[in-house]
Amino acid sequence: MSLPPEKASELKQIIHQQLLKMDVHGRIREVLAETIREELAPEHQQLSTEDLIKALRQRGIIDDVMKELKFVTVLGGKAFLDHLQEPEPLPGQICSTFTLCLHFRNQRFRSKPVPCACEPDFQDGFLLEIHKDSLGDASKMVDATTMLSICDPVHMVLIKTDTFGETTLVASYFLEWRSVLAAENGITNVAVELLGVGTESKVSVGVLNIRLEMYPQLNKTLSSEIISTQFTLERQKTAEKERLFLVYAKQWWREYLQIRPTHNTRLVKIFAQDENGVNRPVCSYVRPLRAGRLLDTPRQAARFVSVLGHERAAVIGGGSGKQEQWCTLLAFLCRNKGDCEDHANLLCSLLLGFGLEAFVCVGTKAKGVPHTWVMTCGSDGTITFWESLTGHRYIHRPINPDDPPLVEQPKPLYPYRTIGCIFNHQKFFGNCQPSDAVELCVFDLHDESKWKPMSGEAIKSICPPGAASSVPPFPPLCASTIDAAVTSNEIEVQLRILVSEHRKDLGLSTVWDDQLSYLLSPALAAYELERTTGVSAGNEEFQDSVRRAVPDGHTFKGFPIHFVHRNARRAFATCLRSPFCEEIICCRGDQVQLAVRVRVFTYPESACAVWIMFACKYRSVL
Repeated sequence: MSLPPEKASELKQIIHQQLLKMDVHGRIREVLAETIREELAPEHQQLSTEDLIKALRQRGIIDDVMKELKFVTVLGGKAFLDHLQEPEPLPGQICSTFTLCLHFRNQRFRSKPVPCACEPDFQDGFLLEIHKDSLGDASKMVDATTMLSICDPVHMVLIKTDTFGETTLVASYFLEWRSVLAAENGITNVAVELLGVGTESKVSVGVLNIRLEMYPQLNKTLSSEIISTQFTLERQKTAEKERLFLVYAKQWWREYLQIRPTHNTRLVKIFAQDENGVNRPVCSYVRPLRAGRLLDTPRQAARFVSVLGHERAAVIGGGSGKQEQWCTLLAFLCRNKGDCEDHANLLCSLLLGFGLEAFVCVGTKAKGVPHTWVMTCGSDGTITFWESLTGHRYIHRPINPDDPPLVEQPKPLYPYRTIGCIFNHQKFFGNCQPSDAVELCVFDLHDESKWKPMSGEAIKSICPPGAASSVPPFPPLCASTIDAAVTSNEIEVQLRILVSEHRKDLGLSTVWDDQLSYLLSPALAAYELERTTGVSAGNEEFQDSVRRAVPDGHTFKGFPIHFVHRNARRAFATCLRSPFCEEIICCRGDQVQLAVRVRVFTYPESACAVWIMFACKYRSVL
C-alpha cells in the first residue's frame, strides 16, 4: 500500500520534528564520533561534518539508507562590507548574527547562527535528498539525466538577527545545483554572490563559498555542454511563456480600460516585485498550502498569520512613499514578519489548502491607503472578508444604491473602502462595476459585466504546475521550536524583576500574590480562544475565582495585553505607556499585593501570541 505524496511528506515532517525533539541526530553523531576517533591519530580528534559523512560513506551506510543525496557545505563568507567595522564579540556577549535558511523540494534547513562579520564563519553542512516526485520511485537509483530534469533550485535566504531579536532580510538567492552533475568526482565549489533586497537588489552584500557534493558518486557524469544546453532551453522556454503572458496581460488591460476610462485609477495589480526586484504575476504568489498537523482549522490559520509580525518594506529617503516588495514565502517565514501583502498571500494559500474558495483582494482602506486582504466565497453565496493582520472576519452585505431612502441599509463593519481586483492561483478578476466602493460591490464572479476575468489557461501557463523553474516552490510549514511553558515562566520572572525595580525607584515595596497570579491563567486562555475562534468561554469561572481570592473591603484591578514578540523589557515599556496598567504597577495603598501572569501560545514557524496580565488587590480606604 502506498501513501499519497502529501501524506508522505506530512508523515516525514512529524517524524523529523520528533527526532529533533529527542535530539536523536545529536546522539547518533556522538556515537559515530566516538567510533571514528578510535581510528584517528591523537592530533585529528576534532571531527567535522565532512569527516562524519566520509566515515558513513566508507561503511556503506549512505549507499544503503539513501540513494541520491546532495551534500551542500557552506564554507564561510567574505566581502560582507556592511560589517567591516564589526568588533569581535567577547565570549558570552550578545551580538548580531547571520542565519542561513535553505529550502529544496519540501525539505527545509537552518544553519547555526554565526556572529555578523566581514567574513562570517559559516561552517555548516546540509544533506538534501534528491528523490523523484512519485513516492514509489524514491528508493530507486536516479541517473544523471533524470536529475538534470529536476529544475527545482535550492532557495537560500540570509537573515540578520540584531541584539534585540529583530530580524532583517539580507539576501534571497536561488542556487542552481545541477553543475555538480558534470563534476568528475561528484564535488564542485561555487562562489555565490548575494545581492541585497528591495531597493538594494542590484547591490552586492557579500559572497558565500559553497561546496556541492553528490552521494553516492554518479556512475556516469554529464558533460558541461549538455548541462549548459539544458539551462539555455529552460531559460528560453520560461522566457517565452513569460513573454506570451505579458502580451496577453497588455491586451487584457487595454480591453479593461475600454470598458470605462476611469478604470486606470483602480488598483488592478497584475504583476508585483519580489524581494529580488523581479516582476512576477500576482497569481504566482498564491497556491494551496496544507499545514499538515500544525493547524487544524481555517480560523486557526488566520490566527497564525496574524501573529506573524507586520513590517513595511524600508524606504530610503523621506516622504510617505511605500516600497513595493512582495516576498517569496520562504523569505517571509524565515524573517517571521512582512507587509500586508505577504500576510494576505499566506492566509489565502492556507485557506485554499483547507478547501475554501479564497481570493486575495487588492484595494484601499481609510484615507485611500493601499491594502490587501482575503475573501472567501461560501457555497451559499456568502462573502466573508478575512483581515490577515488581525485575524478578524467580516460578512459582506452589499448596499443597493437604487433602494428607496427609507429602506434600512447594512452598516459595513470592515475597514475596506475600494477594491480593484481579486486573484488566486487559478483566477484573476478585475472589478468593472460602476463604482469600486466595497460596500456597493456585488461579488457575482460569473457575471462578466461586474468582474472581467483573465484566461485560466494564461494563468496556468505561468503558475505551478504548468510553470517552469522561474516560480519558486512553496516550502512546508515547520513546527514551533519554542517550549510554551518554559518561555512563559522566563518572561514572567523577568517582568517580576522589572516591576520590583520600577516600584523600588518610586520608593514602594512589592509583595507578590502567587495564588492570584495563577488565577489569571483562565482569563488569558479565554482571550486567545476568543481571538482564534470568535467564541468567548470561561469568563464566569474566572470572575468567581477572583471574587473568592479578593477579601471583602479590598479592590481588584486587572489589565491584559497582547504581544507577538517575547522581549520582556520591550513589553514592560509598552505596558507603562498605558495609564491603566501604570496605575496597577505603581499602585499605592494599604495591603497592596501584585500579580502577573504570562501565557505564551505557540504557532508554526515559532510564531507566538504572548498574553500578559498585570493585577493588584488592595484594601479600600475610602
